[in-house]
Amino acid sequence: MFESNITKAEINELPLDRYGGEIVLVDKAEQIKGAFEEINQHQFVGFDTETKPVFVKGQFNDVALVQIGIPNKVFLIRINLTGLTKEIISFFENSAIKKLGVGLRDDIIFLQKIVPFNATGFVELNEMVNEIDIEANGLRKLTAIILGFRISKNAQVSNWEAKVLNPKQQRYAATDAWVCLEMYNKLTALKLVKIPE
Repeated sequence: MFESNITKAEINELPLDRYGGEIVLVDKAEQIKGAFEEINQHQFVGFDTETKPVFVKGQFNDVALVQIGIPNKVFLIRINLTGLTKEIISFFENSAIKKLGVGLRDDIIFLQKIVPFNATGFVELNEMVNEIDIEANGLRKLTAIILGFRISKNAQVSNWEAKVLNPKQQRYAATDAWVCLEMYNKLTALKLVKIPE
């Protein structure tokens, strides 16, 4: 059904695609409650984070952005501005909502450095695809293998703490959460993987 691996050259031959739907930018604490009232209605969501890059060894920045994808909408939550509110922590600790992502271990560790919480309901897509002999790998590679298109990583090292996130940054960040949900939906629709309990 799917190739077990794909080369960088093969990825570069694929058509480029990105999320084209609604993006909700949450940059004020008072917007959080309404955002999570909507997010919490969904059992499966795409999940990712972004952090301002550092170029000096030994330094690190806190996570600046949390991306949560639901069908037809992606929320970009600027936690560097809003803080990790009780609604966000409750979401991280809610085992009934499956937060689907790639490389989640590091995301969780860095979020817990800001506010300690009990992470539950996080589903690592790399582990899920191991069951069907797809080599565990990064988001770009998995997207190419499962969805058949290439996603841009050009904005990855941009400033996620900027005063204003430009449209390119927003679209890039939304795409990362969107493809996680899309990959999960495709894998489960084809009955290739078990739905996590």
